[in-house]
Amino acid sequence: MLNHLSGETSPYLLQHVNNPVDWYPWGEEALALARAQNRPILLSIGYSACHWCHVMAHECFEDAQVAMVMNQHFVNIKVDREERPDIDQIYQIALYILTRRNGGWPLTLFLTPDQKPFFGGTYFPKAPRHGLPGFLDLLPRVAEAYQVRGEQIERQGESLLKSLANMLPSGNPEAPAFSEQPLDQALAELENRFDSVNGGFGDPPKFLHPTELEFCLRRYFAAGNAQTLHMASHTLQKMAEGGIHDQLGGGFCRYSTDEYWHIPHFEKMLYDNGPLLRLYADAWLATRNPLFEQVVEETAAWVMREIQSQGENGTGGGTIGGGYYSTLDADSENEEGKFYVWDRDEVAQTVSPEEYAVVAPYYGLLDNPNFEHKYWNLEIAQPLAALAVNAGISQEEAQQRLESARSKLFRKRELRVHPGRDEKILTSWNGLMIKGMARCGRVFERDDWVQSATRSVDFIRSTLWRDNRLLATYKDGKAHLNAYLDDYAFLLDGLLELMQAEFRQADLEFAVALAEVLLEQFEDKQAGGFFFTSHDHEKLIYRPKPAHDNATPSGNGVAAHALQRLGHLLGEFRYLQAAERTLGLFYPAISHYASSCCSLLTALELSLTPPQIVILRGQRHALAEWKNALRCISPYTLVFALPLELVGLPPSLNKPVATSSAVNAWVCHGVKCLPEISDLQQLLSICEMR
Repeated sequence: MLNHLSGETSPYLLQHVNNPVDWYPWGEEALALARAQNRPILLSIGYSACHWCHVMAHECFEDAQVAMVMNQHFVNIKVDREERPDIDQIYQIALYILTRRNGGWPLTLFLTPDQKPFFGGTYFPKAPRHGLPGFLDLLPRVAEAYQVRGEQIERQGESLLKSLANMLPSGNPEAPAFSEQPLDQALAELENRFDSVNGGFGDPPKFLHPTELEFCLRRYFAAGNAQTLHMASHTLQKMAEGGIHDQLGGGFCRYSTDEYWHIPHFEKMLYDNGPLLRLYADAWLATRNPLFEQVVEETAAWVMREIQSQGENGTGGGTIGGGYYSTLDADSENEEGKFYVWDRDEVAQTVSPEEYAVVAPYYGLLDNPNFEHKYWNLEIAQPLAALAVNAGISQEEAQQRLESARSKLFRKRELRVHPGRDEKILTSWNGLMIKGMARCGRVFERDDWVQSATRSVDFIRSTLWRDNRLLATYKDGKAHLNAYLDDYAFLLDGLLELMQAEFRQADLEFAVALAEVLLEQFEDKQAGGFFFTSHDHEKLIYRPKPAHDNATPSGNGVAAHALQRLGHLLGEFRYLQAAERTLGLFYPAISHYASSCCSLLTALELSLTPPQIVILRGQRHALAEWKNALRCISPYTLVFALPLELVGLPPSLNKPVATSSAVNAWVCHGVKCLPEISDLQQLLSICEMR
């Protein structure tokens, strides 16, 4: 028998549709049932690429004995954390309040019928193991506790709600005086956590930290700080050389299980690879490291080959492609990493002896196996130049052999069973990839990458933009779920990057519409800042205002930063004021926990020093030369090339048509603009001074 998940679009929920557990999706039907029967809710949150979610599913949710106990005592609700980040965010915080331990996935929480959590954890095995209680033993004990200790559980629930409410920052009637102190403090904190040998921040498991790395690069471009460039470029180098980077197919896995970037958790997330594309492009601008350009090339190719949809049913009945899918699983054939790792003999049989003489030492195949003591996860173990010297061949010959071997190994790997792909299209994560692809396309003059970003925007506008509001997710012809702060903020941020790569008036109009919804539906007009959910969203037990960066940047930080740039571009002070109110609300937090709030720090940086904006007007063919010349200046100078045929532009962009030259440029810092410039070299000298 199918449970109640069969009508869902989430691949994660559909993975559980044949479980003997009587699962419900989150919704009024399940919540009303729990209230009517006074039964506790068993809430299970995960996502389709989550390895330990699969493990718990196999051990517990597919087991008839466990399912019988779950169905007897609980209303069982399954949630995809990628579709419902609002629910996930609330209950991850709640678990920490209950246990003083960080959560993760799978998240397993027991709630009262009115949604208050009273017990929980993450992964539970069926039987006791490794110090963890067995789920089969735990279930009846939790059910009994709910029936016997109802008053105590109710008091605990009320206390938890107060704790959640106290986590919201309170507005300060007096706006604080902003300074660079939090910027300096964040750098000091990052330097203290920086692994000077292996790159990255903190202890394993080692996550990618793109927001912190971008902050380091920003400080280099803004202040010429060599140490911040070193922290970013050294980390990006080590990641690119490591096993966390797919050496054959491109793209990065979610995190490294060790401090050396050797062995990843093999799932690949859209939200990691979008920001990393931009990071490697900007790091290339600062260093001209050819490895960084190679990483961009291979990651962008992977995105377009494996992650971008080629055709989806549009609302008008036709087909439209372009949206980016969410994740690739860590597992294939029920084994983590099986698609990616190699047996040494298989490599030797796939390439020629001459190629093997290069590829084996280059990828560490001459060392001991690094995965489960019998397989090799490929990583760069020796510089190619040193390897060529040892082999007595030129570096050019070594490079040719390596490329030939890589091509053969990639084709061989393509014959394997691929990891599962979560093909839901999330608006917020698409915004991150739009920004990454557009930025790389501009830096490296790759129109195909820019067009990839454009196709995603067009897909979102045609399928996920309804009645001037965004929807959060799309799959199998169905767009649904009220969009969140991150959807609006990340997409607006991506549009601001895309308009610099290829200006389209429709994108500017879309950006303005998104900004207006942010102010109307998400901003707290009294205290400042933006709620994660809109004013007309489903009422949950808590309505957070996220300030800290996690795996993805803070929606408040990205919203403030995007509104600042759009406000300066259009001369719209409402956007600038909303950003200032946001910074004012969170300034105590970013002053105390600076390096955890790098997204908000970018907005603070822009508040202290308004952005440099360059507007180009001229004939389309002449604009191309000027755009190309400006592509390698600071990545934080905004450049918009507006062909003469554009009409109906906002006043701030409707610059007069060039007369004495093919192109005219206007350079503005905040509200101060220089006289028009008709000489490209003069423009470059002004921009490079910034």
